[in-house]
Amino acid sequence: MLYTSSKKGGLKSVPLSEDHKPDIPAEAARVEKMGGRVEPILGPHGQYLGPNRVWKVDEDTPGLAMSRSLGDGLAHSVGVTWEPEVKQLTMQAEDKFIVIASDGVWEFLTNDNVGRIVWPFYLKNCPEQAGNAIVRAAVQKWKQNDTVIDDITCITIFLEIE
Repeated sequence: MLYTSSKKGGLKSVPLSEDHKPDIPAEAARVEKMGGRVEPILGPHGQYLGPNRVWKVDEDTPGLAMSRSLGDGLAHSVGVTWEPEVKQLTMQAEDKFIVIASDGVWEFLTNDNVGRIVWPFYLKNCPEQAGNAIVRAAVQKWKQNDTVIDDITCITIFLEIE
């Protein structure tokens, strides 16, 4: 996510990529073409639980809730890909910082939440502290909303564009 200062003095978030979820039609089509299936976890009473996941056709593995991943050989065998989405941007002086984070950050924190967390650290030029604050906030939100905490990884990049 790229954060840009707006003309009104606030921050505007600009997505640098889309979430790569199995329920996006093109992502699901790739998985199904490669012999995978896309559906949520099947609960104890036959009901579907949670988000769509990628599975082998005949086994309940790997159960990945995303359609792109690095280094997961089993998931790659059923259509999950390592190939990135690539976009080109021309950076502007208003562009202040970039946050690259795993789905564990974005599950319960909005783009605006993350921007508000980072802004005071941006003003003090402390990108490492900003990343740590994002991770702490994500962990806190997970503990409030779930019993299991997902992967929470974050990189903050402060920009100085003239």
